[in-house]
Formats: sequence, C-alpha cells, structure tokens
Amino acid sequence: MAGHSKWATTKHKKAILDSRRAKAFAKYIKVIEVAARIGGADLSGNPALADAVHKAKKNSVPGDNIDRAIKRGAGLSGDAVEYMPIMYEAYGPNGVALMVECLTDNKNRAAAEVRTALSRNGGSLADPGSVAYNFARKGVITVPTEGTTEDDVLMAVLDAGAEEVIPTPNGEAFEVITEASDLVAARSALVDAGIDYESADAEFVPNLKVEIDAATARKVFQLIDALEDSDDVQNVFSNFDLTAEVQAELASDE
Repeated sequence: MAGHSKWATTKHKKAILDSRRAKAFAKYIKVIEVAARIGGADLSGNPALADAVHKAKKNSVPGDNIDRAIKRGAGLSGDAVEYMPIMYEAYGPNGVALMVECLTDNKNRAAAEVRTALSRNGGSLADPGSVAYNFARKGVITVPTEGTTEDDVLMAVLDAGAEEVIPTPNGEAFEVITEASDLVAARSALVDAGIDYESADAEFVPNLKVEIDAATARKVFQLIDALEDSDDVQNVFSNFDLTAEVQAELASDE
C-alpha cells in the first residue's frame, strides 16, 4: 500500500508469534491503560479506548486482563502506572527510514534498548526531523477481505473522510486510509454498515517508499524484530517496499 509496511512483515512474524504472545499482550494492555487514563473507562465515550479494546480482543487478550487494565488506567484500582510516549527516528540497513514509537515508564531504559537494538542490527539513530519529514500521521483501518468486497468498504467510508481503500498485497485485507482526525468517523461508518474490522490505528505512513532487495529485507526484519522485543517499543514504521519477486523470495525462506 501507499504507506506503512505492516503487511510486509505479517507473514514473517507469524513464525515467532507464539513465543512473543505474552509480550504482545503486555503492549495491548499498556495502550488500554493509557487510553483509559486519558479518556476514562466508558468505551462508548472514549473512542481510543474502544479501539484499543477491540484490537486486544481480536488478538485474543483475555477479557479479565482487559477489564483490569481499564480499571488501572482510569484510576479505579489504585495501582496505575504513568506511561510517556516517545518517538525515535532511525536508519536501518541500506538507509531504510524508521520511526520507532515507544510507550514507557522509564525513558532512559527505552532509549538504551532502542540504541542497543539499532547498533547490533545495522541501524543507527537519526537526527530529529531527518526522517519524520517523510512520514505523515494517518488513520489506517484494516478490514478482512472475507465476507466483504472493496466496493462494500468504499461505499461505507466514502462520506466519512476516507482518502482511499487499498487491497493489501497478500490479498487478506483492505486498508482504509484517512486523515488521523477522520479515523473514528471512518471506523464508525464501517460498524454502522455491519462491516467488521481488525484494527483502527493512527500510524506513520511514508510519503515516499523505497524498494529493497531480499537480502536487505531480511536485515530490516531482523532489526524490527529486535526493536519490538523491547517492552517499551509499541510500533515500528518504515518506508521500505517489496516487489512481488522479493516477496516470493522471502516466502521461500519460511
């Protein structure tokens, strides 16, 4: 798609998903806590919390864990932790641009872990602004292709601020791209139309992508895995693009 690279790493990540499930659960819970702290515990009046809970449930986070996170975040259980958002700009192998989004209760630990992951995997921190200028904050809603069509999705979100609807290269989903401010409206339009969605997030989408070969892609995936191993790293966005030929070569590695 014209934007982020989440689809490109999905298949690659499935092989290690089980071993990292607990770590992934912790990250979903952290987002729920922050959303509840900012907007309160009422899902109907807190779209950010509603989306965070929806995403956690889609990824099999137990309901009891979700309920406890909402209470902690909203200050209803007396054991809330305050998290700070931090964004790091970086370069990966062959100059691939990276935006590393963190949510942490210890910024020194987060900085150290990001630097270590970068230095050990062919990356480096970038000067502030040297990478961010090539990214725009956009709303990205992922809709499974099963049971719906691109026209169905387009008709549902056309009047809700959607900029485009794009099938992902793996054919498993459509991605609805909006301005970040229109994300909630587009997500609500899908719900009103009876169309299920997997996730609705504000993401950093590159304005210009660069094609990379399979060897570089393997190195970039290794770096992203190392970054996401940190509990403080929530998301990694990049500007790389993969041709169909490179995707096929990478698929043969699995």
